Amino acid sequence: MPPFPDADADADPDNPLHRGIDTSLPEPDDVPAGGRRGSGDIETRIYQSVYEGVMNQRLAPGTRLPEAVLSKLFKVSRANVRKALQQLAHDHIVALRPNQSAVVATPTPEETRAIFEARQALEAAIVRLAARRVTAGDIAALRAQLAEEHAAMHRYDQPAWARLASSFHLKIAELAHNPVLAGYLAELVSRCSLIVALYEPPGNASCEHDEHGQIVDCLERGDAEGAVALMQAHLATLERNICLDRSDEEHSLARMLGLR
Repeated sequence: MPPFPDADADADPDNPLHRGIDTSLPEPDDVPAGGRRGSGDIETRIYQSVYEGVMNQRLAPGTRLPEAVLSKLFKVSRANVRKALQQLAHDHIVALRPNQSAVVATPTPEETRAIFEARQALEAAIVRLAARRVTAGDIAALRAQLAEEHAAMHRYDQPAWARLASSFHLKIAELAHNPVLAGYLAELVSRCSLIVALYEPPGNASCEHDEHGQIVDCLERGDAEGAVALMQAHLATLERNICLDRSDEEHSLARMLGLR
């Protein structure tokens, strides 16, 4: 892959990239569940920071990721940056553009529908496995997760709420004890974070806390089919909250003004 020429404007210190990523070193276990990363600690640092910026909705779709800026922020070579960007592109988090800076990916409406369709099928399989394998300790951990969600919701901490809501789905995937399914879900969840950042109207919760609680209740009872039905209804609600028609300026403005 050839290097991407970076315009001088991309080095602007006011670039949102400076505010969207964390250049600190991640903890060894602080790695997204997908597990696919660039080789070496340097590439992992860059991948992790961009990934978390997207998952926490600090990096919006379309945000430029110029090699020169990332190289300076992380104090690494552009070759290291390029490897991390290529891995991010492989995982559909970043889009590589010939002769331009890479950008955070912008899912299309068609991709959005396909991703939610895939999540419906994948999470049904995951929930069935989790219901068979969940332990009392696992339920306690999920309840603790729900308490964190509740606290974030009531202090109006939207980034934390979004992160915890996504993490809830990944934690259930861990309980299925199938790392292949968990890896596929991690990719879909990260792509859904992009979708929410791009299409969800302001004020909507990306995940409903009460629905998560009902799913945990079913898992605790060992009610696999009940948990599957709740998860599918939950994902359908998430998809309905996504506004794919962004062409109608009047309707968009009305939503932002709270008139619809």
